[in-house]
Order: sequence, then C-alpha cells, then structure tokens
Amino acid sequence: MNIISAYIITFIASFCILVIEIVAGRILAPYVGVSLYTWTSIIGVVLAGISIGAYLGGRLADRFPDTRTLAWLLLVSGMAVLLISPVTNLAAAYKFQTTLMVRILLVTTITFFIPSCILGMISPVIIKLALRKMDGVGQVVGKIYALSTLGSIIGTFAAGFFLISWLGTRQIMLLMGGILMLTGIIYGAFRNRKAVLGVIALPAILVGGYYDFAYKPSLEPDVVHYKESDYYTIKVRRVVRDGKNEVKSLVLDHLTHSYVDTENPLHLEYEYELIYADVLKWRLMKDSSFRTLSIGGGGYTFPRYMEAYYPKSGNEVVEIDPDVTKIAYDKLALPRSTKIKTYNEDGRWFVMNCRDKYDIVLIDAFNDLSIPYHLTTREFAQQIKAIMNPGAVLLTNIIDNFQQGSFLPSYIRTLREVFGEKNVHLVSISPQFEKTRISTFIVMTGSSEIDIKDFAVFLSKEGRGASSVVPDDMVNDYVNRNYSVLLTDDYAPVDNLIAPIFEARFGYNRRS
Repeated sequence: MNIISAYIITFIASFCILVIEIVAGRILAPYVGVSLYTWTSIIGVVLAGISIGAYLGGRLADRFPDTRTLAWLLLVSGMAVLLISPVTNLAAAYKFQTTLMVRILLVTTITFFIPSCILGMISPVIIKLALRKMDGVGQVVGKIYALSTLGSIIGTFAAGFFLISWLGTRQIMLLMGGILMLTGIIYGAFRNRKAVLGVIALPAILVGGYYDFAYKPSLEPDVVHYKESDYYTIKVRRVVRDGKNEVKSLVLDHLTHSYVDTENPLHLEYEYELIYADVLKWRLMKDSSFRTLSIGGGGYTFPRYMEAYYPKSGNEVVEIDPDVTKIAYDKLALPRSTKIKTYNEDGRWFVMNCRDKYDIVLIDAFNDLSIPYHLTTREFAQQIKAIMNPGAVLLTNIIDNFQQGSFLPSYIRTLREVFGEKNVHLVSISPQFEKTRISTFIVMTGSSEIDIKDFAVFLSKEGRGASSVVPDDMVNDYVNRNYSVLLTDDYAPVDNLIAPIFEARFGYNRRS
C-alpha cells in the first residue's frame, strides 16, 4: 500500500467513527432521552470499542499483512454501520429490567460497540501496511495519527453543524456505511469481478430488505408531520377528543410537549397551563398592559392564550430550536400576524444579554426525560431576578415525586437562596398532597413578596378549584425530609436527581 492511500483511508475511517459517535446521541434520544447518562455511555462504549479493536487489529495485522485484510475490515465495518439503525430499533424496544444507567449502557453497547471495535481495527492494519519496506517510521506514524485526529475533528463538526440537519440521523448511518464499503472496494485489490460484485450485492440486498424498518421512521397513522432538527425528533400528531373535537400535539423526541387547538387559542389542555392562567387572572385585569417572557416555546399554546386573552400584553418567547418555531407557524396555527416575539437561542444566553424587564416570567423548559441543568442553578435564578420588574412573578413547571423526589426540593432550595426563604411557594394540580406521587407542580416566586394566602383564597372563590396551594409548612417538611442540594453552576447533578422519575416513566421504579 502506498503512503497516500494509507493517509486517505485513515482520514475516512476516523471521520466516519466520529460522525457515528455524534449522531449516536440523536439516535438514542427518542428511546432513552438526552442526559449525562446517555453521553457517558456513548463516549465510554465507543472508546472501549476502539481500544479493543486496536488490540485485535494489531494481532490481525501481524498475522495477515495484506491489502485485502484492510479491504475486508472496511467492508465489514460498513455492514456493521448499516446495521446500527435496525439494531437500535430492536435493542431500545426491549424492556431491560434494570436501573436507568444500566439500561442506557446496555442499549448503547449492543448498538455501537461492534461497529466501533471493527473501525478501531483499521488503524493498526494501515500502519503495518504503510511501514513495510519504508524508512522514517516515526514520521509516517505521526502523520497517520495526525490525519486520524483531523478526520475525527472534521467528522465532529460535519455531523453537529451540517449532516444531522441536512440528512437526518438514519440516513447518515446509511451514508457512512456506504462510504466505508466503497473505500474497501476501491482499495481492496480484488482479483476478479465476481468478488467485487459479491461485496456490492450483499449489502445492497441487506439494505433493500430492511430499508423501511431501519431507515424510515415508524410513524403512527395520526402523525401529520415529522422532522429531525438539530435538537429534536419532532412529530405533530392529530388527536381527536370525544370522537369530534380535534387538537394537535407536538412531540419532541419521546415526550408530548404541547396540545394545541388550532381553532381556539384559549384552549388549555395541560393542568399546569391552567394554573398559569389562574395566576395571571389573580394578578392582572383583562385589559392590563404587561410584558411576559416564556423560556421554552413548544407549541406556543400559552403565549397564544396570553395574546388572545390579554390583548394589551407583550409576549416574548425564547425557543432554542428554530424548527420548533417554524412548525408552530406552519402546523400549529401560530398566525404570521402574531405580535409574539420569538428568539431562537438558548434561554440562559438570552437572559444574560437581556436589557428589558418583565412582569411575568415562565420557565417551561423542564420535563421528566431531560432537564437543561444550566437553567436550574442559583446563578441563573439571580439573572432571572435581575430582569424582573418590581412585583413580577416567576413560574416554573416541574415534574417530580412529591413523596421521594429530589429535584423539586433542590430547585425550591435554590430559589430560596435568591428570592427569599419565605417567598418560594408550590402549587399542585391535585389537592390530595399526602397521596400525590409523580405529578406536575408549579414553583411560584416573585421579585417582591407574594401573598400566597390571597392566591389560595382566589382559587377557592374564582379559580377552577383544581389548582391547590401546598401549605408552606408541608413544603418545608418536603424540602427538609427529602435529599436536596443547592444547585449551582459548579454543582448541579440534575440527571442524578431526576433519574428515579425517568425510571418510573419506563416502568422500572414500581414504588413510584
């Protein structure tokens, strides 16, 4: 093998393996969410595969120092990459009765270890072939490792910045598998045409046989729109209520984020949105002029409600994913004439650079599958407080276990550090606090002291009756009884705190 071929193959193999590693997070997201556990498993499994592959590849290179050995490794690695999509479908669907961390690790290992291992075998074989009858060993090896690293770097940027949004995750696997196999065919020095036709026909038959299963998303009949963005796998579903009333739901990865009645902007489906509405009715008149900031747009259900119910309100939304906003316009009836201002950027970045002040701040970016930890910390709460007008209210939607949870008490404890020990309150969608386990809660605080007893009276007289203020003494007992931490930029173990809720969603924590 000439040295130029060695450099090219090294670059291609390294490029492909880093693309696969980056895309792995998006492939697994609809099944296990995107969390610290997910990325820890992906990085660990891929590195383990490369490490063991390098050892096995070294032994293989000494025993079979031939160009065809390298060609077959490229072909087999391409086939292994083509199998990633169907293997993911099968492994992620299996109900492993284990803890959350073990389940994610098992699914990741089953899906990505073998392709990583085979790809890891390529470099030792290339080095062996490139160094035969050559001087300057150190220089050649140095260049091979440099090009390997360069391929990894370009693969990382290409996947994260371009390929996922251009092609989607599963088509990327098809492309990477094809590139590896084509490279094997080009550099394989196969001695007859039958061999070449055979290595082309086999993957063609395999891909053709399971293309629909592996490379087309499995969509239910009620899905009216599907899109893979840089952040989510997005679905819009048609939901019929009572056989006649139709709404649409927005599903991001594995979780339904919003229900939208495209004909009625005042329709609120989720209980926590009704609590938001109760708080606004308590604080504001219908003709009040005020400014709101919503961190997390989703289907824009509540911003649409505020614009319709409070015509003098000024509503701004920070939604990190521009495709979510686009779908809200195109599929969920957000009118082009809306006065709602949207900023497609990270919520914390927006708040850090914000010069405006708001009367209502809504944080609707948390769920029980993934939580952006940088929006939970004391430092972020201080930044939020700085953009709140006197008398402004902050409302945060959180899902946790009221008996055993750790994230909700940690978040309450963190807000108390910023807004005051007696100025952070809890509102539940259920009045039966003693029996409540996993449920939705609203954490309420303000730039000035909130008269929570007055809100409780308002609910009993004019509210819907479902919203219930959790007594402060019960909240204190909850925070003191359960494990909790002060969430800071230096220490925010949010994935660990919310893990029991994640497990319960998948049926592993039977006590919840």
